[in-house]
Amino acid sequence: MQMLFTGFEALPVIAVIALGLGGIIVIQGLSLLPQFGQGQLIYTILVIVITRELGPILAAFIVFARSGTAITTEIGNMVINREIEAFIATGINPISYLVVPRFLGVTLSMMLLNVYFNVFGLLGSFFIAQLFQPLPFSQYAAGLFEAISGADVASTMLKSMIFGALIATVSTFYGFRVERSSTEIPQNTIRSIGVGFTLLIVANGVLTLVYYL
Repeated sequence: MQMLFTGFEALPVIAVIALGLGGIIVIQGLSLLPQFGQGQLIYTILVIVITRELGPILAAFIVFARSGTAITTEIGNMVINREIEAFIATGINPISYLVVPRFLGVTLSMMLLNVYFNVFGLLGSFFIAQLFQPLPFSQYAAGLFEAISGADVASTMLKSMIFGALIATVSTFYGFRVERSSTEIPQNTIRSIGVGFTLLIVANGVLTLVYYL
């Protein structure tokens, strides 16, 4: 259920943003790079921007804004309604019952959505490229496969996995921090967004730095 909410329902938003990003990169690249005789660099730029850098972090922002806030609100309401106390009283561990499924669901969904973002971003760039410089899909695909490396794939998947874990951890943590009043729920949701986005940006910077070391 968590993967359905986090993953499937986010697909339209992910697709639109990925297509737009791929199109913008191609429009800028094909209008500038040929002037310097570096038209082939468009493939490398696409891989760096979409696959390695912006793909994982933009997908993470979308997932946090949609699903992370929902998790914080849901758990916060359960705390206010004393459902957590009821779980403990009946011998159910709220961590294993509430946190673990959401942690696994968000992390796996984040990895799948990252792949989805990459596919749509790169496909979007291909269709936009036809308006400026028509070329066969086989040539376009060959250029991408030549530009991308195993390290790029490993980097983007590692980022998406870590981002998913961060989203789930921060969201559930701030949900459990709600104590007595329902007014704490929106307050903690806002805090989770601030902390979560900050951690995602820091983690992205650190992982990018590690990639180049």
